[in-house]
Amino acid sequence: MIGHRLQARPPARWTAKGLPIEHPARLWRQVGAEWELDDLIVAADSLILPRRRLLSIEDLRREVLEAGDVAGKLLTRALLEARPGAETAEETRLRLLLVRAGLPEPELNFDLRAGGEFIARLDLAYPRYRVAVEHDGRIHAEDQAQFAKDADRWDAIRAIGWQHVRVLSHHMRPNPQIAVDKASRALFDAGWRPGRN
Repeated sequence: MIGHRLQARPPARWTAKGLPIEHPARLWRQVGAEWELDDLIVAADSLILPRRRLLSIEDLRREVLEAGDVAGKLLTRALLEARPGAETAEETRLRLLLVRAGLPEPELNFDLRAGGEFIARLDLAYPRYRVAVEHDGRIHAEDQAQFAKDADRWDAIRAIGWQHVRVLSHHMRPNPQIAVDKASRALFDAGWRPGRN
Protein backbone atom coordinates (compact mmCIF):
# COMPACT_ATOMS: atom_id res chain seq x y z
CA MET A 1 0.00 0.00 0.00
CA ILE A 2 1.12 3.50 -0.79
CA GLY A 3 -0.14 6.35 1.37
CA HIS A 4 -1.00 9.76 -0.02
CA ARG A 5 -1.17 13.01 1.85
CA LEU A 6 -4.08 14.92 0.40
CA GLN A 7 -3.84 18.14 2.37
CA ALA A 8 -2.19 19.84 5.30
CA ARG A 9 -5.42 21.47 6.47
CA PRO A 10 -7.50 19.99 9.25
CA PRO A 11 -10.50 18.01 8.00
CA ALA A 12 -13.79 19.78 7.33
CA ARG A 13 -16.21 17.08 8.41
CA TRP A 14 -19.70 16.59 7.05
CA THR A 15 -22.07 13.74 7.73
CA ALA A 16 -23.78 11.58 5.15
CA LYS A 17 -26.39 9.14 6.45
CA GLY A 18 -24.87 9.47 9.90
CA LEU A 19 -21.29 8.78 8.80
CA PRO A 20 -18.55 11.42 8.94
CA ILE A 21 -17.11 12.38 5.57
CA GLU A 22 -14.79 15.04 4.25
CA HIS A 23 -16.45 18.20 2.92
CA PRO A 24 -17.72 17.54 -0.66
CA ALA A 25 -15.83 20.53 -2.11
CA ARG A 26 -12.59 19.15 -0.67
CA LEU A 27 -13.33 15.68 -2.01
CA TRP A 28 -13.96 17.15 -5.46
CA ARG A 29 -10.65 19.02 -5.35
CA GLN A 30 -8.78 15.95 -4.11
CA VAL A 31 -9.91 13.78 -7.02
CA GLY A 32 -8.87 16.52 -9.44
CA ALA A 33 -5.38 15.09 -9.78
CA GLU A 34 -6.74 11.69 -10.83
CA TRP A 35 -9.88 12.34 -12.86
CA GLU A 36 -10.41 13.54 -16.44
CA LEU A 37 -11.86 16.99 -17.13
CA ASP A 38 -15.32 15.76 -18.12
CA ASP A 39 -15.59 13.57 -15.01
CA LEU A 40 -14.81 16.63 -12.86
CA ILE A 41 -17.47 18.64 -14.69
CA VAL A 42 -20.03 15.84 -14.16
CA ALA A 43 -19.17 15.73 -10.45
CA ALA A 44 -19.34 19.53 -10.14
CA ASP A 45 -22.75 19.59 -11.86
CA SER A 46 -23.99 16.96 -9.44
CA LEU A 47 -22.67 18.84 -6.41
CA ILE A 48 -24.25 22.14 -7.46
CA LEU A 49 -27.61 20.70 -8.50
CA PRO A 50 -30.09 23.14 -6.89
CA ARG A 51 -32.58 20.51 -5.71
CA ARG A 52 -29.84 18.76 -3.72
CA ARG A 53 -28.58 22.00 -2.15
CA LEU A 54 -25.19 20.48 -1.37
CA LEU A 55 -22.92 23.21 -2.69
CA SER A 56 -22.84 26.26 -4.89
CA ILE A 57 -20.41 26.94 -7.70
CA GLU A 58 -18.92 29.57 -5.37
CA ASP A 59 -18.18 26.86 -2.77
CA LEU A 60 -16.16 24.96 -5.37
CA ARG A 61 -14.38 28.13 -6.55
CA ARG A 62 -13.50 29.04 -2.97
CA GLU A 63 -12.05 25.56 -2.39
CA VAL A 64 -9.81 25.90 -5.45
CA LEU A 65 -8.71 29.39 -4.37
CA GLU A 66 -7.96 28.33 -0.80
CA ALA A 67 -6.30 24.97 -1.46
CA GLY A 68 -4.98 25.41 -4.98
CA ASP A 69 -5.67 23.88 -8.34
CA VAL A 70 -4.15 20.75 -9.85
CA ALA A 71 -1.81 20.45 -12.84
CA GLY A 72 -3.09 22.15 -15.96
CA LYS A 73 -5.60 24.19 -13.92
CA LEU A 74 -8.00 21.31 -14.46
CA LEU A 75 -10.38 22.33 -11.67
CA THR A 76 -10.61 25.91 -12.91
CA ARG A 77 -11.34 24.60 -16.40
CA ALA A 78 -14.02 22.28 -15.00
CA LEU A 79 -15.70 25.17 -13.18
CA LEU A 80 -15.88 27.17 -16.41
CA GLU A 81 -18.03 24.42 -17.95
CA ALA A 82 -20.04 23.39 -14.88
CA ARG A 83 -23.72 24.39 -14.85
CA PRO A 84 -26.40 24.00 -12.19
CA GLY A 85 -29.39 21.97 -13.33
CA ALA A 86 -28.17 18.71 -14.88
CA GLU A 87 -29.72 15.80 -13.00
CA THR A 88 -27.65 12.97 -14.46
CA ALA A 89 -24.11 12.42 -15.67
CA GLU A 90 -25.39 11.68 -19.18
CA GLU A 91 -27.27 15.00 -19.30
CA THR A 92 -24.00 16.77 -18.50
CA ARG A 93 -22.07 14.75 -21.06
CA LEU A 94 -24.71 15.47 -23.71
CA ARG A 95 -24.67 19.20 -22.93
CA LEU A 96 -20.87 19.30 -23.17
CA LEU A 97 -20.95 17.42 -26.45
CA LEU A 98 -23.47 19.80 -28.03
CA VAL A 99 -21.94 23.05 -26.78
CA ARG A 100 -18.41 22.00 -27.73
CA ALA A 101 -19.72 21.22 -31.23
CA GLY A 102 -20.84 24.85 -31.56
CA LEU A 103 -24.52 24.52 -30.72
CA PRO A 104 -26.10 27.11 -28.40
CA GLU A 105 -26.07 26.62 -24.64
CA PRO A 106 -29.31 24.85 -23.66
CA GLU A 107 -31.45 25.48 -20.60
CA LEU A 108 -31.25 22.56 -18.18
CA ASN A 109 -34.27 20.69 -16.84
CA PHE A 110 -36.65 23.21 -18.30
CA ASP A 111 -40.31 23.04 -17.23
CA LEU A 112 -42.31 23.13 -20.45
CA ARG A 113 -45.75 24.64 -20.02
CA ALA A 114 -48.59 25.48 -22.39
CA GLY A 115 -51.39 27.76 -21.27
CA GLY A 116 -50.15 27.46 -17.69
CA GLU A 117 -50.37 23.67 -17.80
CA PHE A 118 -47.25 21.61 -17.09
CA ILE A 119 -46.36 19.43 -20.08
CA ALA A 120 -42.91 18.00 -19.34
CA ARG A 121 -39.57 18.60 -17.73
CA LEU A 122 -36.97 18.66 -20.50
CA ASP A 123 -33.33 17.60 -20.00
CA LEU A 124 -31.97 20.20 -22.45
CA ALA A 125 -34.20 22.87 -23.93
CA TYR A 126 -33.89 25.58 -26.53
CA PRO A 127 -37.09 27.59 -25.85
CA ARG A 128 -36.29 30.17 -28.54
CA TYR A 129 -36.33 27.40 -31.14
CA ARG A 130 -38.86 25.13 -29.44
CA VAL A 131 -36.42 22.22 -29.48
CA ALA A 132 -36.06 19.68 -26.68
CA VAL A 133 -33.05 17.36 -26.56
CA GLU A 134 -33.20 14.53 -24.06
CA HIS A 135 -31.02 11.63 -23.10
CA ASP A 136 -32.97 8.40 -22.70
CA GLY A 137 -31.21 6.02 -20.36
CA ARG A 138 -31.63 2.26 -20.28
CA ILE A 139 -34.16 2.44 -17.45
CA HIS A 140 -36.62 4.09 -19.83
CA ALA A 141 -36.49 1.11 -22.21
CA GLU A 142 -36.62 -1.64 -19.57
CA ASP A 143 -39.51 -0.36 -17.47
CA GLN A 144 -42.72 -0.83 -19.50
CA ALA A 145 -44.77 1.58 -17.39
CA GLN A 146 -42.07 4.24 -17.61
CA PHE A 147 -41.75 3.71 -21.36
CA ALA A 148 -45.51 4.15 -21.83
CA LYS A 149 -45.46 7.33 -19.73
CA ASP A 150 -42.50 8.64 -21.73
CA ALA A 151 -44.21 7.91 -25.07
CA ASP A 152 -47.28 9.92 -23.99
CA ARG A 153 -44.98 12.71 -22.84
CA TRP A 154 -43.17 12.80 -26.21
CA ASP A 155 -46.53 13.14 -27.97
CA ALA A 156 -47.54 15.98 -25.62
CA ILE A 157 -44.26 17.83 -26.33
CA ARG A 158 -44.78 17.54 -30.10
CA ALA A 159 -48.47 18.47 -29.82
CA ILE A 160 -47.59 21.98 -28.65
CA GLY A 161 -45.20 22.53 -31.56
CA TRP A 162 -41.86 21.53 -30.08
CA GLN A 163 -39.38 19.22 -31.79
CA HIS A 164 -38.32 16.38 -29.52
CA VAL A 165 -34.87 14.87 -30.07
CA ARG A 166 -34.20 11.60 -28.25
CA VAL A 167 -30.53 10.76 -27.74
CA LEU A 168 -29.64 7.27 -26.56
CA SER A 169 -26.25 6.09 -25.37
CA HIS A 170 -25.41 4.53 -28.74
CA HIS A 171 -25.88 7.99 -30.31
CA MET A 172 -23.11 9.34 -28.05
CA ARG A 173 -20.69 6.42 -28.07
CA PRO A 174 -18.68 5.39 -30.01
CA ASN A 175 -19.58 8.14 -32.53
CA PRO A 176 -20.78 11.32 -30.73
CA GLN A 177 -21.33 13.07 -34.06
CA ILE A 178 -24.63 11.18 -34.34
CA ALA A 179 -26.02 13.00 -31.28
CA VAL A 180 -24.65 16.33 -32.52
CA ASP A 181 -26.24 15.80 -35.94
CA LYS A 182 -29.63 14.93 -34.44
CA ALA A 183 -29.70 18.07 -32.28
CA SER A 184 -28.22 20.42 -34.87
CA ARG A 185 -30.65 19.24 -37.55
CA ALA A 186 -33.61 20.05 -35.27
CA LEU A 187 -32.17 23.46 -34.37
CA PHE A 188 -31.40 24.24 -37.99
CA ASP A 189 -34.94 23.29 -39.02
CA ALA A 190 -36.21 25.68 -36.31
CA GLY A 191 -34.20 28.64 -37.66
CA TRP A 192 -30.92 28.49 -35.77
CA ARG A 193 -27.80 29.28 -37.78
CA PRO A 194 -24.22 28.83 -36.56
CA GLY A 195 -22.58 32.10 -35.64
CA ARG A 196 -25.73 34.16 -36.04
CA ASN A 197 -27.74 33.36 -32.94
